[in-house]
Amino acid sequence: MIRLSRPQIPEIALQQVLDVLDSGMLVQGKWVRRFEEQLEAYLGIEHCILVSNGTAALHLSLLAAGIGSGDEVIVPAYTFTAVANAVELTGARPVFVDIQLSDCCIDISCLSALITPATKAIIAVHEFGLMADLDTVMELARRNNLLVIEDAACALGATLHNRKAGTFAFAGCFSFHPRKILTTGEGGAIVTKDAQLANHLRNLRNHGIENKQGKIDFVCAGYNYRMTEFQAALGPSQLDTLDETIIEHRRQAGIYKRLLSGIPDLNLPQPLKDSEATYQTFHLLFDLASKRDRVKSALLAEEIESNIGAYAIPHLSYYKEKYASDDKAYPAAQAAFQRGLAIPLGVHLQEEDLSHIASVIQKAMTDEPS
Repeated sequence: MIRLSRPQIPEIALQQVLDVLDSGMLVQGKWVRRFEEQLEAYLGIEHCILVSNGTAALHLSLLAAGIGSGDEVIVPAYTFTAVANAVELTGARPVFVDIQLSDCCIDISCLSALITPATKAIIAVHEFGLMADLDTVMELARRNNLLVIEDAACALGATLHNRKAGTFAFAGCFSFHPRKILTTGEGGAIVTKDAQLANHLRNLRNHGIENKQGKIDFVCAGYNYRMTEFQAALGPSQLDTLDETIIEHRRQAGIYKRLLSGIPDLNLPQPLKDSEATYQTFHLLFDLASKRDRVKSALLAEEIESNIGAYAIPHLSYYKEKYASDDKAYPAAQAAFQRGLAIPLGVHLQEEDLSHIASVIQKAMTDEPS
């Protein structure tokens, strides 16, 4: 089967994992700090805090921002559910904003109307590795005294105005899940310019423990959101070649755009002006759900993996029941959920794979259903 994505772990990283296992130091050791330092250098930011996964990164960022009961946080209506879940877990309320279909990121024209006295933050998600319009989001947040948290889970290495995703806001959150362009199996990171915030995040991830000059104290009610040493050992060698991996993702996206452009009823991703996407996922949008489903079935028949991409969160059972979402609300999010399809992209693919995938899509789109 042609897989949607496939982790590419260098041989040296596997040996480093074995070295960690042999050492007996399995949590919060030299590899965690080494990976943090390399991410700081790569992103050009002062502080990186590794955590157990991307959801933990979002949750801790919200908690460190003081978000809690009675607060509202604006989140995209179309993304992975972890974004809204992290807000729920603080006791705050996620307030959904629709997306724009060109890039599946926040529709900035809808933001202002959602801000209330209870609004404390906006989570801007760089969906599928395409940059959200942070210029507008950050300016709106500044005018309304709101914090911005970047969910850059899919966007490690993406840029806007030559500045890397995750470095614009109060905090930037990353994921190293197996589907991501760099993976540690599970794992995540928070980055920030603020030394005090970074110290608080380090305490929160490790049971509230603070170690000062060899003396341990418990300074807050923290969590066990630590990354293991053997996970962290997988990261540095992948980071060394990340830019080459991103170049290959962009090359493959260019091939797809050349092969699939001009097909009626099919729309391709459009990155924001003056931005560079990672294309963590190459996401197609069909004019009709029936055509999406037809293409998905045709790909499966050829043993080509695909999936729906993300979710229209307000229309999922938990959020629909709790917040009584209108079935007609968030039409773009619903359209992306019902008519979107993620297709394979990554360094595990050859050019002939891309050509085959494109030809299956084109044939399924042009053949009349029986």
